[in-house]
Amino acid sequence: MTASSTTPAPLRLLAVHAHPDDESSKGAATMAKYAAAGVDVLVATCTDGSRGDIQNPAVEGEPHPKRDMAGARRLEMERAAAILGVSQRWLGFVDSGLPEGDPLPPLPAGSFATLPLQRAAAPLVRLVRSFKPHVILSYDENGGYPHPDHIMAHRVAVEAFESAGDGSRYPDAGEPWEPSKLYYDRAFSPERFRALHFALEEAGLQSPYAERLAAWLEADAEGHTPPPATHPTTTQVDCGDFFEVRDDALRAHRTQVDPLGFFFAVSPEMQRRAWPWEDYSLIRSRVPSELPERDLFAGLR
Repeated sequence: MTASSTTPAPLRLLAVHAHPDDESSKGAATMAKYAAAGVDVLVATCTDGSRGDIQNPAVEGEPHPKRDMAGARRLEMERAAAILGVSQRWLGFVDSGLPEGDPLPPLPAGSFATLPLQRAAAPLVRLVRSFKPHVILSYDENGGYPHPDHIMAHRVAVEAFESAGDGSRYPDAGEPWEPSKLYYDRAFSPERFRALHFALEEAGLQSPYAERLAAWLEADAEGHTPPPATHPTTTQVDCGDFFEVRDDALRAHRTQVDPLGFFFAVSPEMQRRAWPWEDYSLIRSRVPSELPERDLFAGLR
């Protein structure tokens, strides 16, 4: 076969998420853009979402989620993945729920966030070795927000990134594969919320972000700017053309998302004008790449 007749293998992106719906609220437009461009995109969903509460008033009276929340969310996940044009795999763990109270109650025995790290990471290491992603997306150490399953999703993603290429670790999880780049998602970056807040105010519309911004400003001694991020943005993916796809995928998670709620306060068109990117922090790279980046596969193409 001549070089001109060969087709290069597609680039591969693995996004690690805690629950079904997280993939549609964090990095969804990025995944849809890359999938449409021929990148092989796979979502790894750590838990079944079985302990999620119904967040959409329109679903309150429906029997399926009340009887079988995990089953309802499995169907929602299938629809969302089809809308985004991505593949999806369940890692098979049980949702830990979000504990409430003072003091906080213990997490349910056997749930995802209670497991030893190696046990929790083993299915993801196996998936990395079989799928062979070039890039892994995950959350930061705080989980994006401090849900115990999000924090554990961060831990297993980092463990898989560091371990999958080492044949002496997880020896029963398949042939080693070393991913090239690890990113943390910055879906909740203060810079983005500030831009959207001011865009709404300039249009004479009420902003749902005022309280969040006030809390960030209060954390700053001078009261001028949100506190600096632990991991600042290094990479912005211009994906505004896929904001409608992202929103459709998020609405597919009917039990978890109110279609009149927070996530849809700013129209896609206004978002394209104010902040047409999704933001990431490059944490580890095994290939040379110059910052700032506009492409998660910079250095790999």
